[in-house]
Amino acid sequence: MSNETIFSSFPTVAFEGPSSENELAYRWYDAERVVLGKPLKEHLRFAVAYWHSLAMSGSDPFGGPTIFRPWMEPGDPIAQAKVKADAAFELFRVLDLPFYCFHDADIAPPADTLAETLKNFHTLVDYLEEKQGQYKTKLLWGTANLFSHPRFMAGASTNPDPEVFAWCAATVKNCMDATKRLGGSNYVLWGGREGYETLLNTNLKQELDQMGRFLSLVVDYKHKIGFNGQILIEPKPKEPTSHQYDFDVATVYGFLKTYGLENEVRVNIEANHATLAGHSFEHEIASAGAFGILGSLDINRGDALLGWDTDQFPNDLWTMTMSMYHVIKAGGLGKGGCNFDAKVRRQSFTPEDMIYAHVGGADLCARAFLTAAKLIEDRKYDKILTDRYQGWQSGTAADMFQGKLSLEQIEQHALQNNLNPKPRSGRQEQIENLLARAIYTDKL
Repeated sequence: MSNETIFSSFPTVAFEGPSSENELAYRWYDAERVVLGKPLKEHLRFAVAYWHSLAMSGSDPFGGPTIFRPWMEPGDPIAQAKVKADAAFELFRVLDLPFYCFHDADIAPPADTLAETLKNFHTLVDYLEEKQGQYKTKLLWGTANLFSHPRFMAGASTNPDPEVFAWCAATVKNCMDATKRLGGSNYVLWGGREGYETLLNTNLKQELDQMGRFLSLVVDYKHKIGFNGQILIEPKPKEPTSHQYDFDVATVYGFLKTYGLENEVRVNIEANHATLAGHSFEHEIASAGAFGILGSLDINRGDALLGWDTDQFPNDLWTMTMSMYHVIKAGGLGKGGCNFDAKVRRQSFTPEDMIYAHVGGADLCARAFLTAAKLIEDRKYDKILTDRYQGWQSGTAADMFQGKLSLEQIEQHALQNNLNPKPRSGRQEQIENLLARAIYTDKL
């Protein structure tokens, strides 16, 4: 088998600075640049998504494949999966990004039985381990595809059939083993069909309890095997079911609290999912930061004019800057990272298109992070926020906030002081001007 792949002829993308005219160079992603005390690569921890970058064929709900790769041609499934892995690691080499992510179904072909499917999976895990020994790119996280096959049409852990629950448990157990073996620092549970289409045939409490039991089993197994990574849930609204149990960050946090898992599980937040939930990416990140469950990010964007998961590469500097600001405020991504859960468009079928997309995405995120760091370092924005809530920091207000006063005592305070609060400006336009100047400056 030849080691040459469709990406082998491309040089490794290098940082050349903002003035570069090279389309296959980084302008803002200077991996070794130290920001807020550590290199940019350690803040962002970029990852390439195996599924969109290697398994995606350009098909969508309205049309068939437009992207054809050598490993998609007829042939021995295991051999073709190895060709795909060869191409994957050459793509990782070209992009010079530190991590990748996978579903089990992305890397290995399914078989007729669970045992045969797992055998195929571990054969490819062996091969990925070999590839990781030859290249710099490592695993950020693994996950299992528990949504594509017809057996999952009524959900995975929430399925009314206990045999499906058992199949899922066995699959996740093996995927967690593989993630630990390959050095991954996170394991993600993506509930693509954990929800319902109609209450007419749904026992909602039963399904939520099943999902809680499943997640508890996953956490128990993490500790049993000594996996030091994070367990993450990826909030996912609307698509494909009408009512997802993991709709958004707040919903997931409520679920974790209900089943006593809020100190064991964090969230992997996707930008496109935030859009489908009616939120912004920064809202979901800020919410996770407030709850103390921010784990990792899936970087992409949706289309506000379309009601489905378009998974485009990001291009909105304002949104990404404010998202990175809230990441920093939440204490950073830690063991998580920024996974490009994004795919090129149906008309972008060349290998170059894949490289262009990741270069642009990495540059946008890097530029956004640099701006967010500058906002934090110069403290102009933080001072406005601090001043707005300053009244809560002392005296009676602090006692109210800390629970030292009863409702009756607060009433007495209001009456004795003849309180008559006057409206105060939120200064929104001034803040927007400040942020716009910071975001669109050339001086970083």
